[in-house]
Amino acid sequence: MKKVLIISGHPKLKESNANRIILEEIVNVDSNIEIRKLDELYSNDYIINIDEEQAALLAADIIVFQFPFYWYSVPAILKKYIDDVLCYGFAYGPEGDKLNGKEFLLSFTIGGPKDAYNPRGYNHFSIGKLLYPLEQASNLCGMSYNEPLFSYSMVYIPNVYNTLEEVEERAQSHTFKLLKRLNEIRNKNS
Repeated sequence: MKKVLIISGHPKLKESNANRIILEEIVNVDSNIEIRKLDELYSNDYIINIDEEQAALLAADIIVFQFPFYWYSVPAILKKYIDDVLCYGFAYGPEGDKLNGKEFLLSFTIGGPKDAYNPRGYNHFSIGKLLYPLEQASNLCGMSYNEPLFSYSMVYIPNVYNTLEEVEERAQSHTFKLLKRLNEIRNKNS
């Protein structure tokens, strides 16, 4: 069976109403999935153990970035991970072929509603367009970029956005979709 590695890029996972549930449920259903929680490993100093993280990537067949969509991109801790770990000579460059052929999936939560992410919405761009830099990073690393999985309206702000129950239900639904997608990727080219 193909090994799945999830890199959790939430900066405060224990405080999350969505990403925390997604990752807890993933482990409950499939304990063979490895999850590396960057906030637990590196939030004190943001000094990434490059050798350890690269070893985890090398051991995986499927790499998933799980994160909340912050300012139209990944949170700072995940960006630091990308900058440090996916480096020249490892992930790209003449000898940087270590991730070639690995399956790559973005799985993330979006606080805003779906209608905000189009030319007439208040964010002006589709999610697909906002993901071009991450898609290109995957391409540069030689990974197989899979269609991203994301869910809208995943923020709970009391008396402002959503109810906690709605967000938790959406997180459960996202988990189900993520497990289904992982099974599809595992069975791809088998």
